[in-house]
Amino acid sequence: MTTLKGPGIFLAQFMGDNAPFNNLRSICLWAESLGFRGVQIPTWDSRCIDLQKAAESKTYADEIKGIIEECGMQITELSTHLQGQLVAVHPAYNELFDGFAPESVRGNAAARTEWAVQQLKYAAQASRNLGLNAHATFSGSLLWHTVYPWPQRPAGLVETGFRELAKRWKPILDVYEENGVDLCYEIHPGEDLHDGISYELFLKEVNNHARACLLYDPSHFVLQCLDYLEYIDIYHERIRMFHVKDAEFNPSGRQGVYGGYQSWINRAGRFRSLGDGQVDFGSVFSKLAAYDYKGWAVMEWECCLKHPEDGAKEGAIFIQDHIIRVTEKAFDDFAGTGSDENFNKKILGIQ
Repeated sequence: MTTLKGPGIFLAQFMGDNAPFNNLRSICLWAESLGFRGVQIPTWDSRCIDLQKAAESKTYADEIKGIIEECGMQITELSTHLQGQLVAVHPAYNELFDGFAPESVRGNAAARTEWAVQQLKYAAQASRNLGLNAHATFSGSLLWHTVYPWPQRPAGLVETGFRELAKRWKPILDVYEENGVDLCYEIHPGEDLHDGISYELFLKEVNNHARACLLYDPSHFVLQCLDYLEYIDIYHERIRMFHVKDAEFNPSGRQGVYGGYQSWINRAGRFRSLGDGQVDFGSVFSKLAAYDYKGWAVMEWECCLKHPEDGAKEGAIFIQDHIIRVTEKAFDDFAGTGSDENFNKKILGIQ
């Protein structure tokens, strides 16, 4: 067993125009002052990192790493959630997702996809240069508009969709293999990889690629009414990243999983700050420790009620209190009588 690393913090929801959230050094110093020990870096935010430069220049990557280490922190992983989303976009979402891409490729779906694929490849190389072994992303989606089977899905539609998704991701996964980095898909509504079965469909199409791994975030499973603890039992060998994020699901006679087009604060399913939701984190941390998860516990703050700075301050303590320092001995060792093969055979009555 391994003691989880942490606490870490995903910087995406905290970056802003005002100090200390407007540059990498100052936000790292802020996070360190709260008790965080690692930062997960959003690669689309130039205030944090120049992704292409980090991929092409080990010197630059060392400079970024040095800035963070001078603040008493480590890089947990890089993230390409926004770029990964653009690897596969159904035309119905073109305008909504164009904002994730640079202006030079907006309005041009083919160019946008090409840009996104290259971004993912840069992220593999940058992760290697930074000494990281896991990377976070989204799968994108070609099928999400058919997630509810009405109108009836024509025969073969799902298979065709996952073959195309795999066709786009397989060359990217190969680059991650070349760079010794696990590509971890955050299983998330809105993505074609949104639960265990959809992940398995994808895994089959990429021939069980060793680098097609998972970012575990129980909050998304609470909102889907999926058993997030059994999920660890099933997929623990593929879980390489962990977002510590809370959620609650309170259905009523008026709304359920789909939320009735309401804002986050008025939905039955809501993201909450750590400890304010319904996730059984005691069991989550216990299972990950028992299954020898070797990565970081990284807080992703998303809450419809609490101020982010309060969520971060409380979150660092919450994660630290849940990390289990695993034991190196059995609790009943004191009562051990020692043994050898002959002794064991005598006890079994087979001598």
